[in-house]
Amino acid sequence: MTDGPGPAKAPESAGPGSGGPGSDGPAAERPVRDPGLQPERTRLAWRRTTLAFTVVGVLAVRQALMTGGEGTRGTVALAAGALVWLALLALAHRRIRVLGGGPVPPLLGPWEARAAAACTLALAALAMTMIV
Repeated sequence: MTDGPGPAKAPESAGPGSGGPGSDGPAAERPVRDPGLQPERTRLAWRRTTLAFTVVGVLAVRQALMTGGEGTRGTVALAAGALVWLALLALAHRRIRVLGGGPVPPLLGPWEARAAAACTLALAALAMTMIV
């Protein structure tokens, strides 16, 4: 028995990776990442962060001077705040320098991210000691 003129088979479609037209298989090249203005925006964000941190520090000093310094606790809080400010300033300066170095800057390292978060949390904790 032979097969007669039955229904025609649909042509096989070219799936992903087959190298056919419109495929994204190994033959297709991936475009190189173009960071565009992202590094510049990130550099500006680090500058804004250091400026805001500085303003908060100046306001904390002003508050401490207006309330009489609150003795040893106020002095320790101001000294610790100055150290935290210097740490964030050094971290931001390093990151700004790295972002301006080349066309595709490296990602923020885990220790840098932890250090920035620690500086922010330390500033919040110091602000709470000055308020209470």
